[in-house]
Amino acid sequence: MDTLSRRSFLAASAASASALVSGSFHPLNASATEAAKFKLGIVTYNVPKDWDLPTLLKVCKEVGIAAVECRTTHKHGVEPALTADQRKDVRKQFADSGVTFWGSGSTCEFHSDKPEVVRKNVEECKAFIQLVHDLGGTGVKVRPNGVPKGGDEKKTFEQIGNALQECGKAAADAGVEIWVEVHGAVTQLPKNMKAIMEACGHKAVGVTWNSNATDLENKSVKAGFELLKPWIKSCHINDLTNDAKGTYPYRELFGLLRGIGYDRYTLCEVGTAYPDVAKGTEFLKGYKKLWDELVRA
Repeated sequence: MDTLSRRSFLAASAASASALVSGSFHPLNASATEAAKFKLGIVTYNVPKDWDLPTLLKVCKEVGIAAVECRTTHKHGVEPALTADQRKDVRKQFADSGVTFWGSGSTCEFHSDKPEVVRKNVEECKAFIQLVHDLGGTGVKVRPNGVPKGGDEKKTFEQIGNALQECGKAAADAGVEIWVEVHGAVTQLPKNMKAIMEACGHKAVGVTWNSNATDLENKSVKAGFELLKPWIKSCHINDLTNDAKGTYPYRELFGLLRGIGYDRYTLCEVGTAYPDVAKGTEFLKGYKKLWDELVRA
């Protein structure tokens, strides 16, 4: 993903202001003119991947980021290996900060042509489900990562759906959700993710909209959004300056989310890590400013 520079933020802001003045923005529908109910969150992939949990929460509070999806393997250490006492401490840190623990960003995936690999991932997902339950979170992000080479797409989608159904039952029993990231070659196409969701058919399982280039048809995400909107439970966003560049229509996406009454989070997931906390904080303040402008557009 592209790094967001100060120059690109200024350019994007100017483009937004110009379009508002000229009246070139038109509501997608009546509900798109209403105030957005969703808030800005962050995935620890990748800006804060090198920050410990106290630092992460401090920066989120300073910037105005409302929620965190803790992606596995990062320095925050929010992992299934935590003891009961450690889980209580993490939960308290989130509560004291006023930042919501949205959930865990696992890498569990269910498309392998090896049944033992699928089983291992299902069991790992159940461990994340218990973690999220213990921390008072909402869901576990999982993903497909494509289709095995030479594999039958339809059968793979059904296999993923069946595994997700088992995970969904475990999640429902724990009072949490499963979010399937729209991810991976072939599987990230909205029509194929729809097929996976239909094969799953469990109410606790939905999708994380992932703001992929493959969402676009004629520079619009509306067609893909319409296919997946019954299942959208979370949303990842990346380089917001792509809106001004014409490479991803975030104004349109935010309008579509308003249109379905989405009241959760759009989570910043960009590809550059900031080991320097001060620089990372400055970056996120700029990101929040542009997010505010696009949401109001």
